[in-house]
Amino acid sequence: MKRPTIPALIAATLVAATLTTTTAAAAPAVRDGHQPPTVQCQFTPTPENPAAKPVTVPPATALAKGTVDVYFVTNYGPFVVRMDRANAPCGVSNFVHLTTSKFYDFTQCFRLTNSARLGVLQCGDIYRQEEGGPGYKFPDEVTGKETYPRGTVAMGNQGPGTNGSEFFVVHSFANIPPDYTVLGHVIFGMSAFDRMVKAGIADPDQDGPPVRPIRLLKVFTLG
Repeated sequence: MKRPTIPALIAATLVAATLTTTTAAAAPAVRDGHQPPTVQCQFTPTPENPAAKPVTVPPATALAKGTVDVYFVTNYGPFVVRMDRANAPCGVSNFVHLTTSKFYDFTQCFRLTNSARLGVLQCGDIYRQEEGGPGYKFPDEVTGKETYPRGTVAMGNQGPGTNGSEFFVVHSFANIPPDYTVLGHVIFGMSAFDRMVKAGIADPDQDGPPVRPIRLLKVFTLG
């Protein structure tokens, strides 16, 4: 019998711990023959920036109601993000699609900041900071009233309408314009980010690669 890997054991422990303290999130149930609300998303291929890992373009139709919990196993410990389909249906649908495609598994987070303006961990750019996306882009889902307190998880981008796989987690605060689609919030495991920050940043301006590499070992959802 094959022995479970360390990431698998951590993931199993994480799921068990989280389910005892939070309600498992799922797609909206269909009642009385009514289908849950959906929206149409526009995913545009970017042949000039091909996919860094094998992945297809997500379905054009996305659920626009309910939440989904995304589990992260890192070398600093696990955390869980509850994503809100109503707030960012295309962004959440994209993230779940990349997760089920194992796009984020065994990748590295190349940017950690801890300045007076910005305290975030940036992940999802596979090759290096700002490089290595999924081979497509999609529009922002913002109202202009977005704020980014501790625990916020949002899409990163390189300008309007350039969302792909990059995302960031706010470990302290982010005094930035409301230009970034909010996917959800960390509901378990913020202590992992405290450990990342304590380990240090290899840049005198506190904006650059972490001293000790930060790795996403496994990213998954339930159901």
